[in-house]
Amino acid sequence: MSCSRRNFLAGTGAVIFTTGVATTSVITARSSVASEETEKAVRYGMLHDENACIGCTACTDACREVNKVPEGVSRLEIHRSEPIGEYPDVEYRFTRESCQHCENPPCVYVCPTGAAYKDEKTGIIDVHKEKCVGCGYCLAACPYQVRFFHPEDHSADKCNFCRDTNLAQGKLPACVESCPTKALVFGDLNDPNSDINKMLSIKVIYRDKEHLGTKPKLFKAAFHKGGVV
Repeated sequence: MSCSRRNFLAGTGAVIFTTGVATTSVITARSSVASEETEKAVRYGMLHDENACIGCTACTDACREVNKVPEGVSRLEIHRSEPIGEYPDVEYRFTRESCQHCENPPCVYVCPTGAAYKDEKTGIIDVHKEKCVGCGYCLAACPYQVRFFHPEDHSADKCNFCRDTNLAQGKLPACVESCPTKALVFGDLNDPNSDINKMLSIKVIYRDKEHLGTKPKLFKAAFHKGGVV
């Protein structure tokens, strides 16, 4: 599905002004996601396993510390569902909310100054802070509503897979390193032997609002405890 700027704005309008939860499509990955796009040097993606996540928020704390994220804003949130089941057999579903690092990023398409951009060497969606004029177009266009204005430098901000911190030092993103249950897997989607591709080949996965054609690179292993998928 191709996504023009007009299509994205039309699609995101429904997301911004309605309170309903957008439908997500569940898929079973049986082949490498690397075949989805033209081969590039690196194409980073992340998998959040909802069955392994315990909602401890170690990831959010690590993200804030490593990336110096001020209080009052966040690059990463973990949301807990309503109780599933009956006491004492109760389960909770934990879902991750952060930048999806879309292959077709609406935030990039609407930015008038080129501040929002996709790094073609890594596939990471990032911000040239010195070019940001604070117009807010990218915040409005993002179907996932994960961008915010940094309260100190007043530029658009969000998760960038720790590109300037851990990743630049040859480490995994802070959230991945800190997860005690290994619920997060990060790697190169262009490498068929990467850890993330190995997990995508055996997990039942979905991507948020995939019907919009954004092609998110944040995958989620569908929660199935208690009969919920």
